[in-house]
Order: sequence, then C-alpha cells, then structure tokens
Amino acid sequence: MNEIVVRNEPALPALPATVLPAIEQLVEALGMPRNALASTEEIEYAWRDLPRELREIPEDLRGELIARMCVAVSTGLFDGAMNYIWNAAVLHLRDKIRTFGLPVVAQILQNDFEEKHLLELQDSRLLELCLKLNIIDEDGFFFLDQCRDVRNNFSAAHPTLGKINDREFTTFLNRCVRYALADSALPRGVDIGSFISAVKGPRFNAQQCGIWVQRLAETHDAQRQMLVTMVHGIYCDPNTPEQARLNAIDLCAGLIPAFNASIRSELINSHTDYVAKGYEDKHAASLIFFEKLGLLGLLNESEQHHIFSRAISRLWDVHNGMNNFYNEPAFAERLLELSVQGAVPETTQEQYVQTIGCCRVGNGYGVANAAVGDYDQMIRNFSPREISSFINSATTANNSLGRRVQAGGGYRANFKAALGLLDPASIPNVVSAAYTQFIR
Repeated sequence: MNEIVVRNEPALPALPATVLPAIEQLVEALGMPRNALASTEEIEYAWRDLPRELREIPEDLRGELIARMCVAVSTGLFDGAMNYIWNAAVLHLRDKIRTFGLPVVAQILQNDFEEKHLLELQDSRLLELCLKLNIIDEDGFFFLDQCRDVRNNFSAAHPTLGKINDREFTTFLNRCVRYALADSALPRGVDIGSFISAVKGPRFNAQQCGIWVQRLAETHDAQRQMLVTMVHGIYCDPNTPEQARLNAIDLCAGLIPAFNASIRSELINSHTDYVAKGYEDKHAASLIFFEKLGLLGLLNESEQHHIFSRAISRLWDVHNGMNNFYNEPAFAERLLELSVQGAVPETTQEQYVQTIGCCRVGNGYGVANAAVGDYDQMIRNFSPREISSFINSATTANNSLGRRVQAGGGYRANFKAALGLLDPASIPNVVSAAYTQFIR
C-alpha cells in the first residue's frame, strides 16, 4: 500500500508595511525611475503564490538557498531569486547522481567519473546525464533545459537581456520544484543496476531476453542510447565472460529496429575510440560485435576490407586443407552472412569471386555438398562487376578458377551450373559473348 505524503504549506509572514515603502524610498534616493525594479503589485502577487510552490519542496530541502530566494522575492529581485532556486535544483540533481552511485555512472559511461567530474559538469551536461540515468524524464529535461537558458540570460548570474515579471518567475520556480526538487515517482525507464546485473549474470533464456529487449525498446531515446553503448563496452571488455558477451549480442540483436542514427553514431564513436587509444583487443572484439549484428555497413572501407579478406582467406585455407568437405560449410555460411550485410568491398571483390568460384566448381575430389547452397546464394547475389570477374576468370588459365574450368570435365560442368544461377539480364555486355559460349 502506497504511503500518502502530506506536505504542509509554509506560512510566510505578510510583507511588512516597511518593506515596500522602503523600495520606493530607495529608488527615489538613487534617482532611478520606480519601474527599474519590480512593481509593488508584482511583488505582492509573487509573494502570494510562493507558499504554494514551497509546499512541494520536501522540508529537508528548504535550506539556505530557498531562504535567500524568499528574501529576494520579498524585495522584487526576481533575477536573484531565480538564481537561488536554480542553484538549489542543480545541487539536488547532483545529490541524486551521488545516490545513484558514481562508480556505476563511470561504468555506464565507460569513463572515469568521480566527485570532481560531477562538480565540473556544465549544467547542460548535468541535465543530459540525469536524463540518461532516468533521474529526470523527457518532460523534465525539456522544461529544465528551458529554465537553464532563461537563467543564463535573465538571472543575476550573468548580465541580463531583460527583466522578468512575477508570472514568469513563478513559472520558472514551478518547473525547478516540479522536475528537480519535489519527490516524484521515477519516470518510465530501465533500472540500470538491475540491467547491469542481468547482462553480466547467467546466460539469458528467450523469455528473459525478450523482457529486457521490451524494456529497452520502451524507455526514452537518451537512456536507450546510453545502455546500448554500455552493452557494446561490456562486449568489448576482454575481462567480460563469454556468457555476458552472448547476452549483450542477444539484447542488441533484438533492438536493431530501434537503432536510430544517434545510437549508430555513438557505437561508431566508441569503436573509433578503441582505435585511437590503441586498444587492439577491444577493437577486435568491436569488429565482431558489428559483424554479428549485421552492421558492417557502418564501418569504414579499410575495416570492411579486413573483415571480408580474413573470412575469404579462411574459407580458401579450409577448401585446400584436410577434410574440406566436412569443414567448408561453416566458413561458407559465415561468408554468406557477411556478404548479405552490404556490398563486398571493391578491394576484396577479386579475391571473393575467385574463392567462391573455385569452391563451387570443386577440387579434384568434388564439391562440399553441404556448402553448395551458400555458394549458390552468393553467386546469385554477384554484382555486375563480380559477374564480369567471374566469367573473365574462367576464360584464361592464369588464375585458380580459370585453370579448373579450362581443365574441363566436372569443373566445367559445375561452372556452367553456377552460370545458370545468374539472370541473363544481369550479364554485362562486355562478357556476354563468353557467357553465351559457356552456357551452351
């Protein structure tokens, strides 16, 4: 049963009869027009509305800054009052991050995060971090970020662009109280502590993985981006157990439809940081992460070349090794999975076509039958440039594929069968004559 919290509304004293007249006397003594400061009516209305807003602030948070704000309001110094309440909100948000746990934040951000880092955070970065940690929700971030902008331009913290009236101040106060100072239920989101424990715990079953994928899909964009980046870091950490790596891949695979441009950009930033800092083990793991999720298209051309070239070379080595009929299928399947993620890099197309062609036409003992389906699929997916290379290679004996096809027999028959997989409309004109001759 939820406990009902009853808050007492502070009973502020009435403005003394001496305060407002004193303001009149002060501006007169300084030779200033009365409208240089807040009017008597504005002060009275702001003071009248103040208890209602103060009521929502827990008593233990009604400290020195709140008292200073009240004094500033009583004299119409709304710009100063705004600064006091904003500082109180910022200090409380910092306390919430401390309560969350600085070591946990450091782990989530994949970077050092100690007390000094918290204190050095600019207000804008503080709000962003609170949003990511689910300390404030998207509405709170929106309105508090507006307050930050107003405070920077209209409070006593900096030279102002203009003056604010009592209603504008009361709105500012309400937002600081509602979204930063008042106790409120946590917005929809993921319990980060439980999430980390789950990912690093035993291997997920299908139901458990589905629940976490759903929670991540339903949380707000900022937290989802942070958690996906964190999971990428867990996967790439050489000290992470294999079961946690598999959990990380399963989660991200389920979230692929929710990977927006910001998430993809953040993953690439983390990946390139490993390169820049010389973390070779993390970089190698990150390449596998992108490969397993079908995100090779996000990597630069040199990294795509490295991944494809390595996979092609391994298939070629297995094809030419012992027990190739038994070993080839797994390597052929992996190369097919890579090839369907995007175009094969131009720098590996020749190697790719030669290897697939030789494996498909077979060696002196025949073809790895269990891998034929994968080879056929890759041949069907050949680009026009790859088709040209495939056919041209077969017309000369100065390469591995050409020597086998030129030897005739089963090699040539298998090559003809492979050509039959291609749509005649896809055959480039430059090799159409050779294609016709082979297909006859």
